[in-house]
Amino acid sequence: MKHKSLIRRLLTLGRGVVSGMPEDAERRDPLQLFGDWYADAESGGLLMPEAMTLATATAEGRPSARMVLMKDFDLDGFVFFTNYGSRKAEELEGNPYAALLFHWPSLQRQVRIEGGVARVTKEESLDYFNTRPQGSRIGAWASRQSQILSQRSELEQRVRDYEQKFSSSDVPLPSFWGGYRLKPETYEF
Repeated sequence: MKHKSLIRRLLTLGRGVVSGMPEDAERRDPLQLFGDWYADAESGGLLMPEAMTLATATAEGRPSARMVLMKDFDLDGFVFFTNYGSRKAEELEGNPYAALLFHWPSLQRQVRIEGGVARVTKEESLDYFNTRPQGSRIGAWASRQSQILSQRSELEQRVRDYEQKFSSSDVPLPSFWGGYRLKPETYEF
C-alpha cells in the first residue's frame, strides 16, 4: 500500500469509499442514492451529517454561501429553516434558486443538488418549530439574523427579554421564521 493511501485509510478509519460510485448509479433514482449515502454518513458516526452548504444569489447574480442544517428530505425536496429577514431568505425571495452541497470527507463523498426553492407551509414550520428545545425557540425570537450587533450584550438582553415574556407560556412560532424546500432539478455525486 502506498504511503498516501495508507494515510488516507488511517484518517478515515477504513470507512472511506473504496469502490467509488455504484455500478448501477446511472440507472438509480438520485434521491434514493442520496438517501443511501446519507444513511452511510449517519451510521458512520460522522459529526452532523445533515450539515450542508447553501449557496444563493441575489437577483443581480451576486453569490453567497453558508452552512445550514437539513431537517428533512423526501420526494418533495430538501428542507431547512431560517429567519425570513436573513440575507439567505432575502436572496431566495429575489432569486428562488439555490444549490446545496453535502460534504462527507471521511467517506470521500460529496453531493451537489440544485433547484428551485419555495417556502414550506406555516403548518410545516410550526410542526418543526415545536420540536425545538425551548432555548432554540427563544433564540429564533431574539436573533435578528444577518443584522450587525454593536455588542453581544444586545443579543443577550433580547434573549433575557423573550425568556421573561414567554416564561409562563409556550413559545409561539414567530411570523418571521420558517422553512424552505429546495426541489431538486440536478444532482451531482
